[in-house]
Amino acid sequence: MTRVIHTGDTHVGYQQYHSPVRRQDFLDAFGAVVDDAVDDDVDAVVHAGDLFHDRRPELPDLMGTIAVLRRLADAGIPFLAVVGNHESTRGGQWLDLFERLGLATRLGDAPTVVGDVAFYGLDHVPVSRRDELEYAFEPHDADYAALVAHGLFEPFAHADWDTETVLDESDVDFDAMLLGDNHTPDSAEVAGTWVTYPGSTERASASEREGRGYNLVAFDGAAVGGDDRVEIRRRALDTREFVFVSVDLDAGEGEARVRERVREHDLADAVVLVEITGEGDPVTPAAVEAFADAEGALVARVTDRRTVETDEEFDVSFADPEAAVRERIEEMGLSAAGLDVDDAVRSDSIADANVRETVKSRVEERLDDPAAFAAADGGAGEGDAAGDDTTDDGSTGDERPTGDDATDDGTERSDPSTPADGQVSMEDYL
Repeated sequence: MTRVIHTGDTHVGYQQYHSPVRRQDFLDAFGAVVDDAVDDDVDAVVHAGDLFHDRRPELPDLMGTIAVLRRLADAGIPFLAVVGNHESTRGGQWLDLFERLGLATRLGDAPTVVGDVAFYGLDHVPVSRRDELEYAFEPHDADYAALVAHGLFEPFAHADWDTETVLDESDVDFDAMLLGDNHTPDSAEVAGTWVTYPGSTERASASEREGRGYNLVAFDGAAVGGDDRVEIRRRALDTREFVFVSVDLDAGEGEARVRERVREHDLADAVVLVEITGEGDPVTPAAVEAFADAEGALVARVTDRRTVETDEEFDVSFADPEAAVRERIEEMGLSAAGLDVDDAVRSDSIADANVRETVKSRVEERLDDPAAFAAADGGAGEGDAAGDDTTDDGSTGDERPTGDDATDDGTERSDPSTPADGQVSMEDYL
């Protein structure tokens, strides 16, 4: 029997809500996975991509990750991984550096055998390049085989990758596909193969309400009753508390009612997310956030979902100007990429703090498709519809960073090899 921890989407370096404490939380969650691996003496830790949140991690995040991987190496437990879209660079990968340091193995088309399982890897591949894939893997003589991959695979939410095509065209018969990119944990059986996501190890967005964790995967037919061959168990992680407060205001109710509802929860060191609906009086989000901070919250964010109408003589709501803007955008004939950016900037469902990351991800998704940056002759109707790849919370299902030559403010570097302040580049090492 071979037992491995299957994890992914650790997003080390993500300073969520601009909070240094939240940034440390992401590294701590990855460290907790490794601590469990050492305590349980598993045969390997398998990481399905997006170890880092950005392709240019800052030095403390890089050093912290190396320290975590050294704990695993000191315990004699291999770290097997693939490259996700967030951390992918155009040259060498951070995973290559860790491999040179003896801290990791980058999985590919040749088998890496641990126990009685042959592990293969498939890094994230943009949609525009997938038709070129041949899924050609070298043979193995192990009892089991598993493919570790990063992408949004069917039959799970926001899928853009056909799982059956991968399984049918592969040279190897896989017993399991251990996946990353979808932050929601789930498992399914496709064409006789178990396909599973462990979910993210920390909440990377407000839509990730369920607890975080990872998978413990055992390859042993006898342990699961014979023919199934693979057993997948979900394990929880103790991560930062998120408090979700929904307030539906009746007529005449306002900020006092919102505070009352917030006060019902234990806010100590928690991320507090308040959503306001209903017909009550106007509420100032900043005042509620300050109240939650005073009650001990680490971070507080308030979203007012209500649509407020103007005086009846105008017969217009605040939604009407948005329609006028959309009409003007259509007349401009923006490219498909331009429409993606416009949608991210003006979307009501994307928090201001997340707009930059969402724009970066959408531009990166289009980089390998030059046609996406060509102006549409007939307006938006002739290009791709903006928002096709968005999730329920308005973010893309698989966020992508911008190119290596872009600075944080979107301008181009005069020397692409020069790192941003506090950041390190693969060119410095490889």
